[in-house]
Amino acid sequence: MYKETNIRSIVKGISWRFIATGTTMSIVYVFFGNVELAVATGLLETIAKVGLYWGHEKVWQRIRWGRKRIEPFNLWFTGLPLSGKTTIADKVYEKLKKLDIPLERIDSKDVREMFPNAGFSREERNRHIKRIGHLIQTLQKNSVSTVCSFVSPYRESRKMIREMVKNNIVVYVKASMEICKKRDYKGVYEKALKNEIRNFTGISDVYEEPQHAEIVIDTEKISPDEAADIIVKYVKKHYVK
Repeated sequence: MYKETNIRSIVKGISWRFIATGTTMSIVYVFFGNVELAVATGLLETIAKVGLYWGHEKVWQRIRWGRKRIEPFNLWFTGLPLSGKTTIADKVYEKLKKLDIPLERIDSKDVREMFPNAGFSREERNRHIKRIGHLIQTLQKNSVSTVCSFVSPYRESRKMIREMVKNNIVVYVKASMEICKKRDYKGVYEKALKNEIRNFTGISDVYEEPQHAEIVIDTEKISPDEAADIIVKYVKKHYVK
């Protein structure tokens, strides 16, 4: 698969202008048999059309008719650790990028690295989620949509995000504890069971399942690719028409 580069597009535009101008000059010469007139007509036509095109574009930039603003949305992936949130969110992000809309990907791991002392108590988690909500608000003010993946185990924090941001879409990535343990390539569940990790969701801390999720993905029944297709289809239907 090849992608058109900017320089290729510019060269193609210039080459087409030469062909168009050459055609005009040839027609004038055929009808009038005058080389100087043909050259002058070709040059004037080129200058006139470049100017008219520039003016035409400027006028249409001011006309709002026929233009549709895409309202920013927020995809909020929630679920137990190792349920598949990040994997599916990454796939959704890549698919949505192809729609050429302003979009940012926010993952809990990346944000935690920026705020290593955020903590994992209920109060600290809620405060951390509120911080993410402010970030999403800032992006939405600039018409940027977001794809976020956070365990976000408490209903009050997810409710807070829904109230803070526009067009919030909760995606509950569902998986049983046993399945999550089998997927635990990091060994975090084992550490949590040994009390080496405190406030670990699903072991030493609660996960409150979403009651009003727009989309529920059961990762024990469908693949990440299938899940991504379902979510993208939902976004296209409601926000990117």
